Amino acid sequence: MNGAPAAMRPRPDALHGAALRAVSGVPTLDWRGRQLLVGRRPWPLGAPHLRPFPGPADLRTLRGATDAVALRHRHSDATSHRRRCPADALAHMVFELLEQLRCESLVPAGLPGVRRNMRRRFEAWSQAYVDAGLADSASGLLLFTAAQVCRAHLSGDPVPEAIADRLEATRAGLAPLLGVALAGMQRERAHQAAFAVHARAYADAIAGLLRQAGMPEAPLTHDDAADGAVEAAVADFRFVDPPPDGRDAAAARDLAGADAPDYRVYTRAYDREDAVETLVRAQTLRELRLDLDRRVGRAAPNVARLARELQALYARPQHEGHDGAHEEGRIDGRRVALLITSPSERALFMRDRVVTRADACVTVLLDCSGSMKAHMERLAVRLDVLLRALDLAGIESELLGYTTAAWNGGRCRRDWSRGGRPRQPGRLNERQHLVFKSAARSWRRSRAAIAALLRPELFREGLDGEAIAWACARLRARDAARRVLLLVGDGAAHDAATVLANDPWLLEQHRLDTLAREERRGDVELISLGLGAEPVAGCARVHSWADPEPSCDADLRGLLAALALPPRGASAR
Repeated sequence: MNGAPAAMRPRPDALHGAALRAVSGVPTLDWRGRQLLVGRRPWPLGAPHLRPFPGPADLRTLRGATDAVALRHRHSDATSHRRRCPADALAHMVFELLEQLRCESLVPAGLPGVRRNMRRRFEAWSQAYVDAGLADSASGLLLFTAAQVCRAHLSGDPVPEAIADRLEATRAGLAPLLGVALAGMQRERAHQAAFAVHARAYADAIAGLLRQAGMPEAPLTHDDAADGAVEAAVADFRFVDPPPDGRDAAAARDLAGADAPDYRVYTRAYDREDAVETLVRAQTLRELRLDLDRRVGRAAPNVARLARELQALYARPQHEGHDGAHEEGRIDGRRVALLITSPSERALFMRDRVVTRADACVTVLLDCSGSMKAHMERLAVRLDVLLRALDLAGIESELLGYTTAAWNGGRCRRDWSRGGRPRQPGRLNERQHLVFKSAARSWRRSRAAIAALLRPELFREGLDGEAIAWACARLRARDAARRVLLLVGDGAAHDAATVLANDPWLLEQHRLDTLAREERRGDVELISLGLGAEPVAGCARVHSWADPEPSCDADLRGLLAALALPPRGASAR
């Protein structure tokens, strides 16, 4: 498989998903884009060491997370666990972690690789936690010590030497208070109900100590977090998990295949669709274009070859009249008289004239969230070359972007606050759709606007689902035999104001639902281009531009291979 083209190799997320289903025995589980899915719905990862680490994914530690998740679904009954969860937010947070550690300790003896993967993952998280300074506060060190001590007792793995000294004093202080509960958990780890009794005692004791250390009563209340009242606690302590408020029951229904709640929008009064030329001064666009031209020149791409390959990929035979004077074919009525005037004449027939032309429209939909700024210098060159090659090949193309018109909700959140802050308001920011290049304009006429990709002020937050539906609607308005939507991004949908005021999965679930709906319609081919180790989840056809970056030609040829793959579950018209 190592010699196969990159687009044909099994993707790491597909391999992780297969291992997840094999270990757990649950056929609906999947792992895409460092995210656990049950069917098409995201499933929250309750334990801190399972959540995605910042930066590029380490495939070895990522495998440890998927193995741990699989054991949780194999050994934990969600209904029983939910019934025994403490109502107190802090105790609930600790209880979730303890149940995860219990399941991880039940790894079968015949799977030593799974045990190694999980140990590597936990140690990597522990070191990252310490390096980030999260164990420097009293509450951070207390929770960190509680997690380390509990895992050591349940799994039999010692606390890593690099951090054992830091925990010693706190561990000694906890021993008289938690020793009985620890012994009970260790003894009953194979029995969920009996384990829960001791885990409740452990969690309640830790919650009491956290309050003595100054931890807030409700570490992640949405209304307070939106105001910043507990923002410092959430930012400084990544253990914090949403308190139980009914979403656990919704998650249990998801496992059974229930539909997700409908997507909501608090107000559309401030939504915008802007041509980029109206947002950036003409002189600034000219300067950015000169900068982009220099970058393209240094990359030295073979635009003509890419255009020929794109033309061949999307070519379709088209009838353009007839050619006469052939010796076979259909009789040409205009030359029948030659049978009398020139009996020896044989060129009395005509043939259809068929030419091949590219008949397609390709839309690039770009995630213009803040995290994409780091990729823009590389991405601007590749997209400019791709759009120029599409233009040379006679293929219609669009370059669209999506972001928000404000940070932290803008006027939408202001109206929500003035309206009494109703619960679950839905999308809570000003949507902004950007048109860098429309299908009606050539690459040459859009050159300046494309260079606005290098303008960092345009990048804020992302509302993916609505942008995908918008781009697909624009594609359907084009008269083309094939319509292709290339989704370019580096992660899941996110808008801070919306996430804090709603179910944290609202935006990501809407993105997945929108992708599934468009895949079912089948008149638009969807391809996800991920920037980093994993493509963004949700599309059947995916490609990744992983670091370290290769040449511009290598990037575009890899993308061309992904474009050439037959779509799964979609049919071009």
